[in-house]
Amino acid sequence: MGRPPLAENRTMSILNKAKAGSYAVPGMCCYNIESIIATVKAAEAAHSPAMVLLFPWAIQYAGDSLVKAAADAAHSASVPVSLHLDHAQTPELVRRAADIPDGFDSIMCDMSHYEKEENLELTAELVQYCHERGIAAEAEPGRIEGGEDGVAETADLEGLLTTPEEAEEFVRTGIDMLAPAFGNVHGEYGPRGIRLEYDRLQAINERVGEKVRLVLHGADPFDEEIFRKCMAGGVTKVNINKGMNNHYARVQDEMKGKPLTSVIEAGTKAMQEAIEQYMHWLGSAGKA
Repeated sequence: MGRPPLAENRTMSILNKAKAGSYAVPGMCCYNIESIIATVKAAEAAHSPAMVLLFPWAIQYAGDSLVKAAADAAHSASVPVSLHLDHAQTPELVRRAADIPDGFDSIMCDMSHYEKEENLELTAELVQYCHERGIAAEAEPGRIEGGEDGVAETADLEGLLTTPEEAEEFVRTGIDMLAPAFGNVHGEYGPRGIRLEYDRLQAINERVGEKVRLVLHGADPFDEEIFRKCMAGGVTKVNINKGMNNHYARVQDEMKGKPLTSVIEAGTKAMQEAIEQYMHWLGSAGKA
């Protein structure tokens, strides 16, 4: 199945409908075929749109093979499911991924580790490269890293948080999706706990929410109430990692020594059930 033109991009069709319907869509961070299958099965069972997210590791580990398997599973689903590459952190990797035939529907051009001006310049170049191939693009102005013990209580976070002005600068690069930093953390939250600045998110949404779709990273420990507040602030894509993958690891521990096929099937089922829970929390269940 060929990749549609940018105007009919699968990811943006899914997220634009989510914005119009005031719900959000889960972006499931997948590392193996089991999590990909679990995402598609959950979407079909819950009649929900969904996104399969791969990391650059998938390409480093398996070349095009896992990408092609994920694209086949996503694009042959009976409900809308798109394939997204998360956190592609070098221009070479973005181009490499964009050139995989009929692969990714969208790519996060994550140049946030560069200084701001270079981030903007590289993002603009890579967005154009993606768009020429019918691929939608995501970016983030900056990020808050949570290490093993989370974010330190005394960390100077203010300078890392996205402002409405910064959001507007990034929108001018041509991106389709923006991942703002408003207190959400990549990794562990630690003793500081979850402190989201919903007013900041709302201000960003008021400034750029009609031009781009807003993405939530660092959502693993969030509950339904937090998701609803984020959706009220314009979020339409929610990235989930441990909230799915921890269930697979748990089943592997519990079923150690059992036949491998039964472990795989049970792990897939546990992930599917977790994904369906997110679909109900985010309001995407029944929308496909």
